Amino acid sequence: MVDSVLPFQNGQCTVTILEWLIMVDPVLPFQNGQCTTVTIPEWLIQYCHSRMVNSLTELKSDFRELRKHVEDSGMLKTQPWFYALHLAHIILLEVFAYCLVSYYGGGLYTFITAAIILAVAQAQAGWTQHDYGHNSVFPSHKMNKIFHHIVIGHIKGASSHWWNFRHFQHHAKPNVGKKDPDVDFPYLLLLGEHFPVTWGKQKKGYMPYNQQQNYFFLTMPPLLLPLYFHFENILFVFKRRDWVDLLMTISFFGRYFYLYTQFWGAWGTFGFYMFVRFLESHWFVWVTQMSHISMNIDIERDNDWFTSQLISTCNVHQGLFNDWFTGHLNFQIEHHLFPTMPRHNLHKVAPLVKSLCKKHNIEYVSLPLFGAFARLVT
Repeated sequence: MVDSVLPFQNGQCTVTILEWLIMVDPVLPFQNGQCTTVTIPEWLIQYCHSRMVNSLTELKSDFRELRKHVEDSGMLKTQPWFYALHLAHIILLEVFAYCLVSYYGGGLYTFITAAIILAVAQAQAGWTQHDYGHNSVFPSHKMNKIFHHIVIGHIKGASSHWWNFRHFQHHAKPNVGKKDPDVDFPYLLLLGEHFPVTWGKQKKGYMPYNQQQNYFFLTMPPLLLPLYFHFENILFVFKRRDWVDLLMTISFFGRYFYLYTQFWGAWGTFGFYMFVRFLESHWFVWVTQMSHISMNIDIERDNDWFTSQLISTCNVHQGLFNDWFTGHLNFQIEHHLFPTMPRHNLHKVAPLVKSLCKKHNIEYVSLPLFGAFARLVT
């Protein structure tokens, strides 16, 4: 499935499944936050060895060479100061918002200004939790896991395991209907060319799908975080009895209400929180969806790893603002090819990926920021 270097030599298994998946990097080998290792039966070794050797192509071979170059050149190594400064600027924004309200009181202008500041902090925390979730920050999986719990749980109020569950599916099968949860909401939007035709023939669905490019603005950006993600988080945590994630989430809301109830009361603080989520949701939806929804969305095809990422993903041009605003997800192509690469190194591998695309006549799409936004709804 992952189409990378085989953990087999002379019919023998040379590494564990865990080591293999970490080495090849397409899909992180973790489920429910736990490492998974298994003993490989001899018959499976022989089957995989024969199948993968027979399916080797020039593109696959070239990508393996690129992967090796990435490892040898140190592009998978982290610059700790980058993530320390990024986390520090999130904390400073949170402190600044509270100090603003504490000094000026809970008036309307302060309410709106503080909400904007906290929306910026929450959006940036969303990008940095993504780094910890991908094991991109620390060499130790345990440390990445701990910080992921802290950032997404205590700073953002969401479940670490819920995020892993959704996001790893997305990386395994980007833009594949019924397998990528980021594009699978057919009762609201029908995406791609295959699914509108299929649902039309079956007379399924209730929405005026021919107008979805218009009602998109009234549904996904304003409602995804305030409503849908809250519902999913609560359902996931209680269904899985994930008490650690529940405790981290409670710590977030406890902190929030402790700080702001004195200014607006309980219901006012709840309204303030939902307004922050409303603002953040617009930011989150436009950034995360601009790289995928405008690209190929289809049922699963028998594509190799490199091709499947390129046809489903586009970039946004590099720039200081674009890098910060998107959490370096403007290099979405490179991130999908090398999910554990620290984001401050993604720009380094981009020219090599472009060169490989040119060699094999695969389209490499990179757009201006607002061009990517426009393409999302046209």
